Amino acid sequence: MTSTTTSPAAPTTHRIAAIPADGVGIEVIDAGRHVLDVVAKIAGDFSFDWTEFDWGSEYYAQHGRMMPEDGLETLKPFDAIYFGAVGWENVRDDVSLWGLRLNITQNFDQWANIRPVRFLPGVLSPLRKADDTQLDWVCVRENSEGEYAGLGGRNLAGRGPGNEVAIQSSLFTEKGCERIMRYAFDLARTREVKKVSSVTKSNAQQYGMVLWDEVFARVAADYPDVETESVLVDAMSAKFVLKPEDLSVVVASNLNADILSDLGSALAGSLGLAASANINPERRFPSMFEPVHGSAPDIAGQGICNPIGTISSGALMLEHLGHPDAARVVEAAIENVTGRGVKTRDIGGSASTREVAEAVAAEVEALWRADEDTRTPDTSDAALA
Repeated sequence: MTSTTTSPAAPTTHRIAAIPADGVGIEVIDAGRHVLDVVAKIAGDFSFDWTEFDWGSEYYAQHGRMMPEDGLETLKPFDAIYFGAVGWENVRDDVSLWGLRLNITQNFDQWANIRPVRFLPGVLSPLRKADDTQLDWVCVRENSEGEYAGLGGRNLAGRGPGNEVAIQSSLFTEKGCERIMRYAFDLARTREVKKVSSVTKSNAQQYGMVLWDEVFARVAADYPDVETESVLVDAMSAKFVLKPEDLSVVVASNLNADILSDLGSALAGSLGLAASANINPERRFPSMFEPVHGSAPDIAGQGICNPIGTISSGALMLEHLGHPDAARVVEAAIENVTGRGVKTRDIGGSASTREVAEAVAAEVEALWRADEDTRTPDTSDAALA
């Protein structure tokens, strides 16, 4: 009889494109990469192969564009993109945004933007209700069309001052509405509270948002196990503040979800805490993971910005790459670290960006080792006796 032994599978290597871009993006991406590299080293079954790109406003100053002409082709082979923040005083905001971030999300059809709203231990929320109520919801943002479709133009400037006309058109397609809504319903089925809240403004936007409402009603019929509601965006803004415990998954158009998710993060304590994932669910292109906050020129380079949103975005990337256990450990580590009071100044602490990242990395290692000890059977003689 011939015995065979199976060799352990070789670790998976994930090729990640890091784009720190502008301002504090440079600092938070460095912090997030530190945590992710520690996670990979401890887990042992995967690793990261990082390639960093210097695209952004400084690149624009040198080349007249935010990224190279072939930048998208360069990014295509990567497994994911880890993005910092974009925007600086030398480039108009619309130029910097459309030249880099939106250039990627639009052309890579990253149509699902996921923005969790998490209330962390040790972080003071302006909501009194957060003191004694479990709050946890996710904003699912349609990320490819709607109000940010980029359709329109400026005309008639030749008629003289005061006569120019700007037209900005929203785009709502039945396909675009349906796919983001099904994504939201599928996500709701994985959560303890199975509910989807649709955000609309169909009383005033009688074409695009009416189509949105009609598609939502049709899709909801396929998910009888999921509770639903349709709420006007102004009423939903109030609900975020007055009845946040009633939320689980909130699905909204590009603009509405952008604004509401920022409100949710502010209610949780700081935009510095907010993570996001720009997902191409079909995986035809790499997905992109980034904090919600901006480039924060007023504090850039001081080492005091909050890296938690970026580290949490790294957890979303781990989930997307097929490492849910590692993602959960990172999230738990963040909770333990803020709970111990290791925080940056925007949430009432005095720790530096690097100190928070190192604390999270150390906590990841401690939690992982503790979990291994729990799962490893005791084979000592005393245990077997």
